[in-house]
Amino acid sequence: QVTLVESGGGSVEPDGSLGLSCSFSGLGFSDYCMGWFRQAPLKGPEAVAIITNDFNTRYTTAVKGRFTISRDNAKNTLYLQMASLKPEDSAMYYCAADRDGTCVTVRTTGWDYRGQGTQVTVSS
Repeated sequence: QVTLVESGGGSVEPDGSLGLSCSFSGLGFSDYCMGWFRQAPLKGPEAVAIITNDFNTRYTTAVKGRFTISRDNAKNTLYLQMASLKPEDSAMYYCAADRDGTCVTVRTTGWDYRGQGTQVTVSS
């Protein structure tokens, strides 16, 4: 059984930066594809980024060049570093895990596990 717990959310002004973490409890973190997706109030979920088991990354167009996904297999932790934040980045951010480590698609569904989310608010 895998448990994912996100942390690091909060409020930040536009153009600011924020870092999220996702702690993975369970076996085999290094084998998993990991990802982030988000959901704003009254909107559908939006894929953000993925990182494969061999550290390949992909991003949705809206965050490319501003967000960086990374993982530390020694710490069983996934990260999302966000810079140049915009009000439209405000959302609940979820981390997710897929047993198929060779994932290729930035997506919101089809994950084996997901966390409870952490709120990010970008506002002046």
